Amino acid sequence: MLKFKNFSLGAALCVSSFMFCAASQAQTTSTPAPEEMGWWDSAKARANKILDEGDLSLMVAGHTHHGRGTYTKERIAELNENTWGLGFTKAIRTKDDNEESLYAMMISDSHFKPQPMAGYAYQWTKTLGDTVEVGGGLTGVMISRTDYFGGIPFPAVLPIASIGTRSTKLMATYVPRFSKNKGNGDVLFLFVRFDLK
Repeated sequence: MLKFKNFSLGAALCVSSFMFCAASQAQTTSTPAPEEMGWWDSAKARANKILDEGDLSLMVAGHTHHGRGTYTKERIAELNENTWGLGFTKAIRTKDDNEESLYAMMISDSHFKPQPMAGYAYQWTKTLGDTVEVGGGLTGVMISRTDYFGGIPFPAVLPIASIGTRSTKLMATYVPRFSKNKGNGDVLFLFVRFDLK
């Protein structure tokens, strides 16, 4: 039986749905030419383009792997590796056939607490054969965790990778170890993305 301690998967779906729907209500207005924009206006225009034109996908999370070389066995036994959760993303292809996306997700974190997050990702992609592709890039994300900053959202930049087809991908992001403390180690977070079209 899955252990969630004060965490409801239904609540995760509701919150992540609300976060994504609220973001997708961003109104588009006429924008100046790119060379006339500052970086902030350019970023807003790009976000609006992703939200307006992007393909909608469902993200399903289910596993977080804690590094066996950076955590003690005792610490790993205390942690949640079945980090179930749901989210939504919108993604577009660039002129070079790479991928940009905006997303929002809620999971059960390593301590069985709710962890909402929302961000932007860019992946360079390469096709393998007729339908399979691999991708790699970076994500800028805002995360809220009960064990950091009292739940106040904080930013992070992390690597992201994927393998699959354009419509279904296994995706991963890696959180490196920031401390020599054996209670804190590196983490590999896995999830699957399914297009909803």
